[in-house]
Amino acid sequence: MANTRVCYIVNHYPKVSHSFIRREILGVEKAGVAVERVSVRGWSDVLVDATDLSEQSRTEYILRPGLVPLILGAAGVALSKPAAFWKALLTAARMSRRSDRTLAHHMAYLLEAAAVAALARKKGFDHIHAHFGTNSTDVALLASILTGLPFSFTVHGADEVDRPIALNLPEKVAQARFVVAVSHYGRGQLYRWCALPHWGKIQVVHCGVDDSFLAEPPVPAEFPQRLVCLGRLCNEKAQLLLVEAVAELVREGRRFELVLAGDGELRAPVEALIAKHGLRDVVSITGWIDGARVRDEILAARAVVLPSLMEGIPVALMESLALARPVVTTFVGGIPELVSDGVEGWVVPAGSRHDLAVALRACLDASSDEVRARGAAGRNRVLEMHSSNDEAARLARLFTGQPVEPR
Repeated sequence: MANTRVCYIVNHYPKVSHSFIRREILGVEKAGVAVERVSVRGWSDVLVDATDLSEQSRTEYILRPGLVPLILGAAGVALSKPAAFWKALLTAARMSRRSDRTLAHHMAYLLEAAAVAALARKKGFDHIHAHFGTNSTDVALLASILTGLPFSFTVHGADEVDRPIALNLPEKVAQARFVVAVSHYGRGQLYRWCALPHWGKIQVVHCGVDDSFLAEPPVPAEFPQRLVCLGRLCNEKAQLLLVEAVAELVREGRRFELVLAGDGELRAPVEALIAKHGLRDVVSITGWIDGARVRDEILAARAVVLPSLMEGIPVALMESLALARPVVTTFVGGIPELVSDGVEGWVVPAGSRHDLAVALRACLDASSDEVRARGAAGRNRVLEMHSSNDEAARLARLFTGQPVEPR
């Protein structure tokens, strides 16, 4: 493995909400595969995690030099490899016909792919891997055509499942050497859109939990009347629905605290809904926080709540269970592969404020013994499924063409 060099392409890296990619890259390197980080954007982001800052300094940014160097670089690739460039150009144009992105977008992906091809010549890549089946995988596929290198990509959840044809997922799977799904649910969704001969190349590799969440036994808790919701403030995570359910419980006279640990595009609507229901003394928003603070927030809580409407398998739930805190969540995506109702937590139908409120009541009323038992079951489940080192080693074997155990 030591001689294998993989180019990781991510649209935006590092990113606060994508710490799982950072952990994967570091784990793959630990397994003996060299990784070159390549991102389209993100070089000027203000980051709160020291490891993210370190990763930012190690990342090549495609758009950072500006448009003129990008065009000149593509021209150089076109002159040196005219047949490959023409094939990539035709592929980009063809893929734009089904896409919800324009031909201009796909021409931009071709320019970005040419930049990756130039880096491949300079640094000696052996394989190209992209995260998310969106534009980063377009770039990986086109770079593969320009270089002759194999490529692969990881599919996570909502974006890909919602737009499989617009994203040209069937063609991307067909041309990839292998494809990673982070859950069995995700693999099943890819099966829906891909021809049977390509099913065998779709592998399940789980996201791993940071070692700091697993290295030591979790801190014993008093299980206060305190809940934490971890994640980006967005429609998929359903924080608006959660605030409505909390308002229902507060109207009953219940006293507890909810912390929304994260930030995002729905912050203003969430704050407005908190104000509308008079919940400023009950619900607080932290903004983005680093990994150490996430750990502290989980340990200070009775449970983590994530009422998602769509998911792969959310890292927030893995981290909570790793620290022996049960979860209140929904029957969507790959979540049932990790959490069973009545075992590791409370699981309810997505989109139901009533059922969510019932589960929150049950969690707040549960005895310390019950909370402790569900948290312990959750920790065992994460240890079994989501060791970052084990999952990274599995991915490293795929990069180097070695067999992996079927899942």
